[in-house]
Amino acid sequence: MPRPLLGYALTVGAAGLFAVNGTVSTLALQAGIPAPWLTALRCGGAAVVLLAVLAAVAPARLRVSRREVPFLAAFGVVGVALTQCLYFVAIGRLPVGIALVFEMTAPVLIALWVWLVRRERVRRRVWAALGLSLSGLVLVAEVWRGGGSLDAGGVVAALGAAVCLATYYLMGERGTATRDPVTLTCWSFVAAGLFWAVLAPWWPFDPAVLRSPVPVSLGSVELPLWALVGWIVVLGAVAPFWLSLSALRHLPPTTAGLVATVEPVLASVVAWLWVEQVLSGWQVLGGAVVLVGIALAQTARTARPAAVPEPAAA
Repeated sequence: MPRPLLGYALTVGAAGLFAVNGTVSTLALQAGIPAPWLTALRCGGAAVVLLAVLAAVAPARLRVSRREVPFLAAFGVVGVALTQCLYFVAIGRLPVGIALVFEMTAPVLIALWVWLVRRERVRRRVWAALGLSLSGLVLVAEVWRGGGSLDAGGVVAALGAAVCLATYYLMGERGTATRDPVTLTCWSFVAAGLFWAVLAPWWPFDPAVLRSPVPVSLGSVELPLWALVGWIVVLGAVAPFWLSLSALRHLPPTTAGLVATVEPVLASVVAWLWVEQVLSGWQVLGGAVVLVGIALAQTARTARPAAVPEPAAA
Protein backbone atom coordinates (compact mmCIF):
# COMPACT_ATOMS: atom_id res chain seq x y z
CA MET A 1 0.00 0.00 0.00
CA PRO A 2 1.18 3.56 -0.69
CA ARG A 3 2.92 5.19 2.26
CA PRO A 4 3.07 8.95 1.57
CA LEU A 5 5.45 9.76 4.42
CA LEU A 6 7.93 7.22 3.07
CA GLY A 7 7.50 8.74 -0.39
CA TYR A 8 8.31 12.20 0.95
CA ALA A 9 11.38 10.85 2.77
CA LEU A 10 12.64 9.05 -0.34
CA THR A 11 12.16 12.13 -2.53
CA VAL A 12 13.93 14.43 -0.08
CA GLY A 13 16.72 11.85 0.27
CA ALA A 14 17.17 11.77 -3.50
CA ALA A 15 17.17 15.59 -3.64
CA GLY A 16 19.77 15.66 -0.86
CA LEU A 17 22.10 13.30 -2.74
CA PHE A 18 21.67 15.28 -5.95
CA ALA A 19 22.38 18.47 -3.98
CA VAL A 20 25.62 17.10 -2.51
CA ASN A 21 26.56 15.80 -5.95
CA GLY A 22 26.53 19.36 -7.26
CA THR A 23 29.36 20.39 -4.94
CA VAL A 24 31.28 17.13 -5.46
CA SER A 25 31.03 17.65 -9.22
CA THR A 26 32.24 21.23 -8.83
CA LEU A 27 35.34 19.97 -7.01
CA ALA A 28 35.97 17.42 -9.76
CA LEU A 29 35.65 20.11 -12.43
CA GLN A 30 37.99 22.41 -10.52
CA ALA A 31 40.49 19.54 -10.35
CA GLY A 32 40.81 19.81 -14.12
CA ILE A 33 38.55 17.09 -15.54
CA PRO A 34 36.59 18.57 -18.50
CA ALA A 35 32.79 18.59 -18.34
CA PRO A 36 32.35 16.18 -21.31
CA TRP A 37 34.67 13.59 -19.73
CA LEU A 38 33.03 13.95 -16.33
CA THR A 39 29.66 13.45 -18.03
CA ALA A 40 31.01 10.41 -19.88
CA LEU A 41 32.28 8.92 -16.61
CA ARG A 42 28.95 9.49 -14.88
CA CYS A 43 26.82 8.17 -17.74
CA GLY A 44 29.08 5.23 -18.50
CA GLY A 45 29.47 4.29 -14.85
CA ALA A 46 25.74 4.49 -14.15
CA ALA A 47 25.04 2.42 -17.28
CA VAL A 48 27.42 -0.33 -16.15
CA VAL A 49 25.89 -0.45 -12.66
CA LEU A 50 22.29 -0.52 -13.92
CA LEU A 51 23.06 -3.10 -16.60
CA ALA A 52 24.78 -5.33 -14.05
CA VAL A 53 21.88 -5.11 -11.59
CA LEU A 54 19.19 -5.75 -14.20
CA ALA A 55 21.19 -8.57 -15.82
CA ALA A 56 21.41 -10.24 -12.42
CA VAL A 57 17.82 -9.82 -11.23
CA ALA A 58 15.66 -9.39 -14.35
CA PRO A 59 17.55 -10.02 -17.62
CA ALA A 60 14.34 -10.36 -19.64
CA ARG A 61 13.55 -6.69 -18.98
CA LEU A 62 16.65 -5.65 -20.93
CA ARG A 63 15.27 -6.85 -24.26
CA VAL A 64 14.94 -4.05 -26.82
CA SER A 65 13.13 -4.16 -30.13
CA ARG A 66 14.62 -2.59 -33.24
CA ARG A 67 11.81 -0.02 -33.34
CA GLU A 68 12.75 1.25 -29.87
CA VAL A 69 16.38 1.99 -30.70
CA PRO A 70 15.93 5.46 -32.32
CA PHE A 71 13.72 6.65 -29.47
CA LEU A 72 16.07 5.34 -26.77
CA ALA A 73 19.05 6.88 -28.54
CA ALA A 74 17.40 10.32 -28.76
CA PHE A 75 16.14 10.07 -25.20
CA GLY A 76 19.59 9.20 -23.90
CA VAL A 77 21.47 11.81 -25.92
CA VAL A 78 19.18 14.80 -25.31
CA GLY A 79 17.56 13.89 -22.00
CA VAL A 80 20.63 12.48 -20.23
CA ALA A 81 23.92 13.20 -22.04
CA LEU A 82 23.30 16.84 -22.96
CA THR A 83 21.37 17.68 -19.79
CA GLN A 84 24.20 16.47 -17.58
CA CYS A 85 26.98 18.03 -19.64
CA LEU A 86 25.27 21.43 -19.77
CA TYR A 87 24.64 21.20 -16.03
CA PHE A 88 28.34 20.48 -15.41
CA VAL A 89 29.30 23.42 -17.62
CA ALA A 90 26.87 25.63 -15.69
CA ILE A 91 28.13 24.69 -12.21
CA GLY A 92 31.69 25.20 -13.43
CA ARG A 93 30.78 28.85 -14.08
CA LEU A 94 27.94 29.55 -11.61
CA PRO A 95 27.14 28.80 -7.97
CA VAL A 96 25.48 25.39 -7.79
CA GLY A 97 22.19 26.69 -6.38
CA ILE A 98 21.81 29.34 -9.08
CA ALA A 99 22.57 26.86 -11.86
CA LEU A 100 19.86 24.57 -10.48
CA VAL A 101 17.33 27.41 -10.23
CA PHE A 102 17.77 28.06 -13.96
CA GLU A 103 17.65 24.36 -14.84
CA MET A 104 14.62 23.62 -12.68
CA THR A 105 12.48 26.03 -14.74
CA ALA A 106 11.89 23.01 -17.00
CA PRO A 107 8.30 22.47 -15.70
CA VAL A 108 7.39 25.96 -16.90
CA LEU A 109 8.73 25.12 -20.37
CA ILE A 110 6.77 21.85 -20.32
CA ALA A 111 3.51 23.61 -19.47
CA LEU A 112 4.03 26.10 -22.30
CA TRP A 113 4.93 23.32 -24.75
CA VAL A 114 1.85 21.20 -24.07
CA TRP A 115 -0.33 24.29 -24.39
CA LEU A 116 1.23 25.74 -27.56
CA VAL A 117 2.20 22.55 -29.42
CA ARG A 118 0.04 19.73 -28.09
CA ARG A 119 -2.97 22.00 -27.63
CA GLU A 120 -3.65 20.55 -24.20
CA ARG A 121 -5.76 22.58 -21.82
CA VAL A 122 -3.77 24.12 -19.00
CA ARG A 123 -4.93 25.99 -15.94
CA ARG A 124 -4.62 29.75 -15.88
CA ARG A 125 -1.99 29.45 -13.18
CA VAL A 126 0.53 28.74 -15.94
CA TRP A 127 0.71 32.49 -16.58
CA ALA A 128 1.41 33.16 -12.92
CA ALA A 129 4.06 30.42 -13.05
CA LEU A 130 5.70 32.01 -16.09
CA GLY A 131 5.59 35.50 -14.58
CA LEU A 132 7.01 34.36 -11.24
CA SER A 133 9.77 32.32 -12.89
CA LEU A 134 10.85 35.18 -15.16
CA SER A 135 10.71 37.68 -12.30
CA GLY A 136 12.70 35.36 -10.06
CA LEU A 137 15.36 34.83 -12.73
CA VAL A 138 15.68 38.61 -13.10
CA LEU A 139 16.41 38.81 -9.36
CA VAL A 140 18.80 35.85 -9.49
CA ALA A 141 20.72 37.41 -12.37
CA GLU A 142 20.67 40.86 -10.70
CA VAL A 143 20.19 42.40 -14.14
CA TRP A 144 20.25 45.94 -12.73
CA ARG A 145 23.95 45.30 -12.10
CA GLY A 146 24.55 44.14 -15.63
CA GLY A 147 24.23 40.51 -14.57
CA GLY A 148 26.15 40.91 -11.33
CA SER A 149 28.69 38.14 -10.90
CA LEU A 150 26.89 35.69 -13.17
CA ASP A 151 28.84 34.29 -16.09
CA ALA A 152 26.92 34.61 -19.36
CA GLY A 153 28.16 31.25 -20.64
CA GLY A 154 27.05 29.59 -17.42
CA VAL A 155 23.56 31.10 -17.69
CA VAL A 156 23.24 29.93 -21.32
CA ALA A 157 24.38 26.43 -20.32
CA ALA A 158 21.91 26.30 -17.41
CA LEU A 159 19.02 27.42 -19.62
CA GLY A 160 20.10 24.85 -22.22
CA ALA A 161 19.99 22.22 -19.48
CA ALA A 162 16.44 23.35 -18.66
CA VAL A 163 15.38 22.81 -22.29
CA CYS A 164 16.99 19.35 -22.35
CA LEU A 165 15.42 18.47 -19.00
CA ALA A 166 11.99 19.49 -20.29
CA THR A 167 12.63 17.26 -23.31
CA TYR A 168 13.55 14.43 -20.93
CA TYR A 169 10.21 14.69 -19.13
CA LEU A 170 8.16 14.98 -22.33
CA MET A 171 9.92 12.02 -23.97
CA GLY A 172 9.76 10.11 -20.69
CA GLU A 173 5.96 10.38 -20.69
CA ARG A 174 5.94 8.64 -24.04
CA GLY A 175 8.63 6.10 -23.16
CA THR A 176 7.00 4.88 -19.96
CA ALA A 177 3.85 4.01 -21.91
CA THR A 178 5.64 0.96 -23.33
CA ARG A 179 8.63 0.39 -21.01
CA ASP A 180 9.13 0.44 -17.25
CA PRO A 181 11.06 3.41 -15.80
CA VAL A 182 14.02 1.30 -14.59
CA THR A 183 14.98 -0.16 -17.96
CA LEU A 184 14.10 3.10 -19.72
CA THR A 185 16.63 4.92 -17.55
CA CYS A 186 19.16 2.11 -17.92
CA TRP A 187 19.09 2.24 -21.72
CA SER A 188 19.10 6.04 -21.67
CA PHE A 189 22.36 5.91 -19.70
CA VAL A 190 23.74 3.36 -22.16
CA ALA A 191 22.88 5.65 -25.08
CA ALA A 192 24.39 8.63 -23.28
CA GLY A 193 27.57 6.68 -22.50
CA LEU A 194 27.96 5.58 -26.13
CA PHE A 195 27.31 9.14 -27.31
CA TRP A 196 30.13 10.52 -25.18
CA ALA A 197 32.40 7.60 -26.11
CA VAL A 198 32.17 8.90 -29.69
CA LEU A 199 32.08 12.64 -28.98
CA ALA A 200 34.71 12.63 -26.20
CA PRO A 201 36.80 9.49 -26.91
CA TRP A 202 38.83 8.01 -24.10
CA TRP A 203 42.22 7.62 -25.75
CA PRO A 204 43.43 11.22 -25.08
CA PHE A 205 42.43 10.80 -21.42
CA ASP A 206 45.24 9.84 -19.05
CA PRO A 207 43.83 7.49 -16.36
CA ALA A 208 46.64 8.61 -14.06
CA VAL A 209 44.71 11.87 -13.64
CA LEU A 210 42.16 9.96 -11.56
CA ARG A 211 44.86 9.34 -8.93
CA SER A 212 45.51 13.07 -8.51
CA PRO A 213 44.83 14.37 -4.98
CA VAL A 214 42.01 16.90 -4.78
CA PRO A 215 41.54 19.32 -1.84
CA VAL A 216 37.94 18.96 -0.73
CA SER A 217 37.74 22.20 1.30
CA LEU A 218 37.45 20.30 4.59
CA GLY A 219 40.53 21.43 6.43
CA SER A 220 43.59 19.82 4.86
CA VAL A 221 41.72 16.73 3.66
CA GLU A 222 42.54 15.53 0.15
CA LEU A 223 40.92 12.70 -1.80
CA PRO A 224 41.97 11.08 -5.07
CA LEU A 225 39.94 12.22 -8.05
CA TRP A 226 38.68 8.66 -8.62
CA ALA A 227 36.94 8.79 -5.22
CA LEU A 228 35.00 11.89 -6.28
CA VAL A 229 34.10 10.28 -9.61
CA GLY A 230 32.96 7.16 -7.77
CA TRP A 231 30.69 9.30 -5.60
CA ILE A 232 29.30 11.05 -8.69
CA VAL A 233 28.45 7.70 -10.32
CA VAL A 234 27.11 5.73 -7.35
CA LEU A 235 25.76 8.32 -4.89
CA GLY A 236 25.23 11.12 -7.42
CA ALA A 237 23.39 9.10 -10.07
CA VAL A 238 22.43 5.48 -9.30
CA ALA A 239 21.42 5.86 -5.62
CA PRO A 240 19.28 9.02 -5.96
CA PHE A 241 17.62 7.55 -9.04
CA TRP A 242 16.58 4.43 -7.10
CA LEU A 243 15.30 6.61 -4.24
CA SER A 244 13.24 8.84 -6.52
CA LEU A 245 11.96 5.85 -8.45
CA SER A 246 10.90 4.13 -5.24
CA ALA A 247 9.14 7.32 -4.15
CA LEU A 248 6.85 7.09 -7.19
CA ARG A 249 5.33 3.95 -5.66
CA HIS A 250 4.05 6.08 -2.77
CA LEU A 251 3.47 9.54 -4.32
CA PRO A 252 1.90 10.78 -7.57
CA PRO A 253 4.47 12.25 -9.99
CA THR A 254 3.24 15.84 -9.54
CA THR A 255 3.64 15.64 -5.76
CA ALA A 256 7.09 14.06 -6.08
CA GLY A 257 8.08 16.83 -8.51
CA LEU A 258 6.95 19.52 -6.09
CA VAL A 259 8.88 17.96 -3.20
CA ALA A 260 11.95 17.64 -5.44
CA THR A 261 12.09 21.44 -5.78
CA VAL A 262 13.90 21.48 -2.44
CA GLU A 263 17.01 20.43 -4.39
CA PRO A 264 18.19 23.98 -5.29
CA VAL A 265 17.69 25.01 -1.66
CA LEU A 266 19.65 22.04 -0.33
CA ALA A 267 22.32 22.50 -3.00
CA SER A 268 22.77 26.16 -2.05
CA VAL A 269 23.11 25.25 1.64
CA VAL A 270 25.62 22.48 0.91
CA ALA A 271 27.69 24.74 -1.37
CA TRP A 272 27.61 27.54 1.22
CA LEU A 273 28.72 25.30 4.09
CA TRP A 274 31.21 23.28 2.07
CA VAL A 275 32.88 25.59 -0.47
CA GLU A 276 31.57 28.97 0.76
CA GLN A 277 29.50 29.81 -2.31
CA VAL A 278 27.60 32.78 -0.87
CA LEU A 279 24.48 34.12 -2.57
CA SER A 280 23.24 37.68 -2.23
CA GLY A 281 19.92 38.47 -0.60
CA TRP A 282 18.38 39.30 -3.98
CA GLN A 283 19.53 35.96 -5.40
CA VAL A 284 18.03 34.05 -2.47
CA LEU A 285 14.75 35.96 -2.89
CA GLY A 286 14.80 35.34 -6.64
CA GLY A 287 15.38 31.63 -6.12
CA ALA A 288 12.40 31.46 -3.77
CA VAL A 289 10.19 33.25 -6.31
CA VAL A 290 11.28 30.83 -9.06
CA LEU A 291 10.48 27.84 -6.85
CA VAL A 292 6.95 29.17 -6.30
CA GLY A 293 6.61 29.51 -10.07
CA ILE A 294 7.86 25.95 -10.57
CA ALA A 295 5.32 24.68 -8.04
CA LEU A 296 2.49 26.38 -9.96
CA ALA A 297 3.78 25.04 -13.28
CA GLN A 298 3.88 21.49 -11.90
CA THR A 299 0.12 21.67 -11.29
CA ALA A 300 -0.86 23.66 -14.38
CA ARG A 301 -1.57 20.68 -16.63
CA THR A 302 -5.10 19.35 -16.51
CA ALA A 303 -4.04 15.90 -17.78
CA ARG A 304 -2.07 13.87 -15.28
CA PRO A 305 1.45 13.13 -16.63
CA ALA A 306 2.87 9.65 -16.65
CA ALA A 307 5.21 8.49 -13.91
CA VAL A 308 8.60 9.18 -15.45
CA PRO A 309 11.80 8.52 -13.52
CA GLU A 310 13.64 11.39 -11.89
CA PRO A 311 16.50 12.54 -14.12
CA ALA A 312 20.00 12.04 -12.84
CA ALA A 313 20.96 15.51 -14.34
CA ALA A 314 21.79 17.15 -11.06
